[in-house]
Amino acid sequence: MRTQQGTPILRSAYQPLAYGVESVELDFVLDPTATQVTSRLRCVRHPDAAAGPIVLYGEALERVSLTVDGMAPAPGQLRDTASGLEIDVVGDVVNLEIVTRIDPAANTTLSGLYQSRGGFFTQCEAEGFRRITYFPDRPDVMARFTVRLEADKATCPVLLSNGNLLETGELPGGRHFARWEDPFPKPSYLFALVAADLQALERRVTTMSGREVLLQVWVEARDLDRVEHAMNSLVHSMRWDEEVFGLELDLDRFMIVAVSDFNMGAMENKGLNIFNTKYVLANPETGTDLDFENVESVVAHEYFHNWTGNRVTCRDWFQLTLKEGLTVFRDQQFTADMMARAAESPAAAASARAVTRIANVRVLRNGQFPEDAGPMAHPIRPDSYQEINNFYTATVYQKGAEVIRMIHTLLGREGFRNGMDLYFSYHDGQAVTCDDFVQCMAEANGADLDQFMRWYAQAGTPRVKASGEYDAATGSYTLTLSQHTPATPGQPDKLPLHIPVMLGLIGPDGRDLPLRLEGETRVGETGRLLHLRSDSQRWRFIGLGAEPVPSVLRGFSAPVILELDESDERLAFRMAHDSDPFNRWDAAQRYMERVILDLAAASADGRTMDVPQAFGHAFRALLIDESLDPAFVAEALSLPSEPYLLERMAPADPEPLRAALIHLMRELGQAMQADFLSRYLDLEVDGDYRYHPSDAGRRALRNLCLRYLMAWGGATAVELAVRQFEFAGNMTDRYGALAALVQSDSPRRAEALAAFHDRYRDDALVLDKWFALQAGAWRWSDAAPQTLDQVRTLMDHPAFSLGNPNKVYALLGGYFRANPGEFHRADGLGYAFWADQVVILDRANPQVASRMARALEGWRKFTPAIQDGIRAALERVAGSAGLSPDVSEVVGKALKG
Repeated sequence: MRTQQGTPILRSAYQPLAYGVESVELDFVLDPTATQVTSRLRCVRHPDAAAGPIVLYGEALERVSLTVDGMAPAPGQLRDTASGLEIDVVGDVVNLEIVTRIDPAANTTLSGLYQSRGGFFTQCEAEGFRRITYFPDRPDVMARFTVRLEADKATCPVLLSNGNLLETGELPGGRHFARWEDPFPKPSYLFALVAADLQALERRVTTMSGREVLLQVWVEARDLDRVEHAMNSLVHSMRWDEEVFGLELDLDRFMIVAVSDFNMGAMENKGLNIFNTKYVLANPETGTDLDFENVESVVAHEYFHNWTGNRVTCRDWFQLTLKEGLTVFRDQQFTADMMARAAESPAAAASARAVTRIANVRVLRNGQFPEDAGPMAHPIRPDSYQEINNFYTATVYQKGAEVIRMIHTLLGREGFRNGMDLYFSYHDGQAVTCDDFVQCMAEANGADLDQFMRWYAQAGTPRVKASGEYDAATGSYTLTLSQHTPATPGQPDKLPLHIPVMLGLIGPDGRDLPLRLEGETRVGETGRLLHLRSDSQRWRFIGLGAEPVPSVLRGFSAPVILELDESDERLAFRMAHDSDPFNRWDAAQRYMERVILDLAAASADGRTMDVPQAFGHAFRALLIDESLDPAFVAEALSLPSEPYLLERMAPADPEPLRAALIHLMRELGQAMQADFLSRYLDLEVDGDYRYHPSDAGRRALRNLCLRYLMAWGGATAVELAVRQFEFAGNMTDRYGALAALVQSDSPRRAEALAAFHDRYRDDALVLDKWFALQAGAWRWSDAAPQTLDQVRTLMDHPAFSLGNPNKVYALLGGYFRANPGEFHRADGLGYAFWADQVVILDRANPQVASRMARALEGWRKFTPAIQDGIRAALERVAGSAGLSPDVSEVVGKALKG
């Protein structure tokens, strides 16, 4: 249920409702301002629940009528409550008919039933269904749905809902109807309907059992030429789930619908996935390589939910990571497999997998690690919440996926598959808990995962400290690992976790050494999985002829912060020789981080910023190494993100950090201009565009070389960027050139921005890139315009709307979250602007407002002067009248600390 401000729901208080719902018949007479919904519920007493009334939740509804077993309620039988209705009944089976009226056109929250571009769409997770009709819309209430839709045929020729189509027909007055039936019981958060003017790309495929099924991707007619990749991604997802997990599509059809106005990325409604257009539409002219990758990943994610989320769902919202963490892990594995399969050699396949893993970890470090260190820190399975919409977080999704990955690492591929098979055999068609999932993994493998369950209960990012000691006399190396998880709100003390640590030891010649622990009789493999279970443990390796260099946490085997003292020379050595691609990348990132933070400290103190010569040599060695995959080199030479670096500063100070980043890029660009230019010219991709990992890697490194050249700012660099922009044959090259021009002090930037706008003025998704690029622009000289002024101006642009989440995320999110060097202005105007927009957004769409509000939740890590400005803005928002529970929770916890 939705809570009142400041009233938490506790996981320990979970109880099943006295009455569930066995079946639902819904009848929609769709109208923009007065949609009538008739709901017929067969309510059944729960055998294990305490006696009580039928509880129905409702929000923003006009109740037209309600009957109980065909009769009007007796006096006192029906009660209005703060969250909906309660009905006193005595039978084991009770039939309700409820008629409600709603106003989709006025529903700016985009939760429940709303309108977008003249069509009707729904979003019911987590608690949107109660904005459609009165219902016990908890995930543990699973029912079979039959749905009848009626609408104007001219404006809404397509009528869709979950499951299989039973019947269509014409009605008087230019209206028509369709009836749908979902044969599988589901919670109401998986209900969906679409009524709009759409067209579909269709494909029929045969499943592994020989059934023919219909796949449809529904979009507006003008976008039909941009959905081929989404369809291909859907087919690839189906095949992969069959091959890897033995899971088959269980319906006769599977539909994807794209909508312009959507709070989230996509939604896995049973058989009718509703997507933000951003994650469906892509062609070479309008989509970058990253867009193509994101479409494939999100399509896969929502399709995989059909089993991990729909067929087996979560008992309550505390268990959200049960479906989200598991499904993110599955879509990450899928993406890695797809990249590897497309590679042209075994070495390229290994690199493609590594690049995918690096991208996963970047997201985790940039988004989840700061969350773990802030006032909203929570375990992947929280013990309480005030507003469930605020817990669709990086912790639940990304850290949740890392927890599943650790189980996969501990049990192995075959053991994990056995656990998944057991999970479905036990729980298909049920609403279950995280404990049920882990228990199946343990039972299928005879494994003890009791201590591992602490990952579900403890918040915060663990710190793992590693130190080693070599004894030349005995040829032994002793590795000591210790763990500590800092205190988080409500959890001052932490217990030791079970942390899998993948280890390699590198010899002086750069080759991995075979490993043998003391007490072992045979030399083992070059990689070893260590199980860190205590506060501190030691492992002694023997038979070593020289001091090794440790490569700890290979593949990022656990979501921890590794504390390992390494000299610049050792980092450079691992950058050159570590056989684990992830750790080779991580060594480069660690070296960059060290250099950048030293430069920032020098800037803050007014000292000269000097880039170490050794760092330049190591950087250049990676740049010119043509034996390495370009995609990997692009990742290795990309600077750590500002949000991640700010987390590593004590205290965080965005202004000198930005100065350090600009200085480093300029110095590298100038010192290695010939090398950047040579690689840039060699990496050009010939022929027509294709979405392929090798081509994408070449374009990524080529655009990165252009960025460094533009940071230097020579005339040659400007001409290269302008030429690439003007003659690009695809969006990746065009946008890469535009970004290089915008992130510089070149006078050609304004000209390029205007040309880009004129070319794509009628394409909403491409204009989102244009908005975001300007919101995230750095000021490379004092003469450059203030970014805040540009953002204010862009808010008046005809294509911008505060009512469209994509526009808000692009422009305001791009400024608040992706541009700390400009947002954290010394005069505090950035914070005042933030407060204005959060309050305005909250009146229309609290979910979007709360996402913007979270930009300042980690304010206590900053310098005292910055904290003063942020505190004043937080207090101003907190004191605003009529603040939603969504935003109130965020600012309240931020102020409480």
